[in-house]
Amino acid sequence: MTLRLYDTAAREIRDFAPLRPGTASVYLCGATVQGVPHIGHVRSGIAFDVLRRWLAYDGPVEGADDARGSGHGLDVLFVRNVTDIDDKILRKADEHGRPWWEWAATHEREFSAAYDALGVLPPSAEPRATGFVTQMVDYMQRLVDRGHAYAADGNVYFDVRSLPDYGSLSRFKLDDVHQGESAGTGKRDPRDFTLWKAAKPGEPSWPTPWGDGRPGWHLECSAMATSLLGAEFDIHCGGMDLIFPHHENEIAQSHGAGDGFARYWLHNGWVTMSGEKMSKSLGNVVSIPEMVKKVRPVELRYYLGSAHYRSMLEYSDGALHEAATGYRRIESFVHRVADRVGEVPVGSVTAEFAAALDDDLGVPAALAVVHNSVREGNAALDAGDGERARKLAAQVRAMTGILGTDPLDPRWVHSGDADDAATAALDVLIGAELERRAQARAAKDWATADAVRDRLAEAGVEVTDTPDGAQWALRTKD
Repeated sequence: MTLRLYDTAAREIRDFAPLRPGTASVYLCGATVQGVPHIGHVRSGIAFDVLRRWLAYDGPVEGADDARGSGHGLDVLFVRNVTDIDDKILRKADEHGRPWWEWAATHEREFSAAYDALGVLPPSAEPRATGFVTQMVDYMQRLVDRGHAYAADGNVYFDVRSLPDYGSLSRFKLDDVHQGESAGTGKRDPRDFTLWKAAKPGEPSWPTPWGDGRPGWHLECSAMATSLLGAEFDIHCGGMDLIFPHHENEIAQSHGAGDGFARYWLHNGWVTMSGEKMSKSLGNVVSIPEMVKKVRPVELRYYLGSAHYRSMLEYSDGALHEAATGYRRIESFVHRVADRVGEVPVGSVTAEFAAALDDDLGVPAALAVVHNSVREGNAALDAGDGERARKLAAQVRAMTGILGTDPLDPRWVHSGDADDAATAALDVLIGAELERRAQARAAKDWATADAVRDRLAEAGVEVTDTPDGAQWALRTKD
């Protein structure tokens, strides 16, 4: 199997070949911890968590044409940074009368809790910008020595005209560049960008050969990525809003310093509301703590990960609940098999599923394979073919495991949350009633079938008959 990924820099889908055999090195631009995370913030975490899981998967692939018949099986070095010093953090902390470091640490914990709640694997390393100032100073010295950076009034700037390939990622022409950063002094050209900001009264600062100050946004990622993954590494990920100026300037710094830097650039689409990017400035933020009051964390993860990572995801309550219903079909099938046939192990993924993910992480096509297996499994179970149903359920577990939503993963089965426990208990009780109704319908005992449905309706449970069997949901209050 060959994994093919859309490389933003090349503007095409390319075969993925790791720099070092057996290992994949990945850097993801993480959070600027200025506030409570919303679903737009964590979409990249979920999208590239699937990439990580697929790169690492070494289990069987049933029906694969190649001799291996197994996953990629790579050792994945996955780095996700934390920006804990930034104009926005300083401003927010000042507005609330709190120390900047305490504000950043508080919201870093909020992000960690959100990632964990949604089943995102912890990174191999999670460096903070403030922990890599020494490496940033060394990086700036290299750039100054090579003629790509200059100091002025305690600031240090990158000279964009010194690098012939500046704009190669975004395809921006130099005359169209506007860095959109807070003003400093001493720039030779307004298109130059800031590597280091001279100290201001009351702001945190660190010593450098050019004066005290603090890092510019772009410098930190070049320093952290190359310090932890090497001068050249495999994949750099992030939201498409970071293509310019952030990722363009990372490339400029790194190439200017003589580093090869990232070999593939992957960018995920935004979460939008009414066609606009979800952001704090638009006031259309949906926070993770509020979202998990509407649906279970696993259902939220399923929703955020269900679209292709490069596509925009238009948020609405209706779309969220529709996705939650789709996940419950998968969950209900796996639990039905476990209840009626016995233990369901993690099986193999199918060749169709593997082909979908190898095609630029085609999650929508992969989910179609999962739901087809669910339909076949329900039919097998209804026909009394328990072993066929168990095999299909085992495949569903393997496939949803790569997507981070395996219904029998202890994270989702035993989350320790009272609401989740209540939902699991209801699922067992209501499932028994639906089984009784299905048997009555099969025997054409319509009176009993209708009585079961009416009793559930009186209890606030809506029953919907689907090709995958009867599905239930609690009636929401208007």
